[in-house]
Amino acid sequence: QVQVVESGGGLVQAGGSLRLSCAASGRTYAMGWFRQAPGKERVFVGAVAWSNGSAIYADSVKGQFTVTRDYAKNTLYPQMNNLKPEDTAVYFCSASRRPLYSIDSYSAENNYDYWGQGTQVTVSS
Repeated sequence: QVQVVESGGGLVQAGGSLRLSCAASGRTYAMGWFRQAPGKERVFVGAVAWSNGSAIYADSVKGQFTVTRDYAKNTLYPQMNNLKPEDTAVYFCSASRRPLYSIDSYSAENNYDYWGQGTQVTVSS
């Protein structure tokens, strides 16, 4: 069974940065990154395309967040910069056991089979 383990969340002041780490055991294809703010649904933040390593982002975080992947370690590294209070959420990493092909498919939760436990990111004003 594949496990996804996240680390790196915490409390940060507005304008600060945080780097998460999401390690997946076993073989996976796509790796994605989602967040769930208090009282809201979980939404897509970013992903790395399994075929060519290119990054995919939700429009709301373009220019603010970046994501890379170390294929040798099967680890995703979401980097969050210029954090704002509205970025406060539980951040989840996910992985798929099948290849994903279209860009749109990376933002759909049901395309991911394995999920981490989530890590809290709190941004104070």
